Amino acid sequence: MPQQAKLKRRAFFIDDRALQQAKKVLGVKTDAEVIRLAVERIIEMEKFWQFMEKSRRTLQPDNVEEP
Repeated sequence: MPQQAKLKRRAFFIDDRALQQAKKVLGVKTDAEVIRLAVERIIEMEKFWQFMEKSRRTLQPDNVEEP
């Protein structure tokens, strides 16, 4: 788990249905938890896709093992 960041209060509008669905999918109970977790996952995925872009065409098919 990443180090606890300094939290800052924000106000915004969000689709309540989408928020409820995200809570269920992510397995959290509060609105704040679902938003923090979703933002953290967006950051992780963006870093992953940036890595994938940088390493495009550098891996050979023989270098990847199938499960």
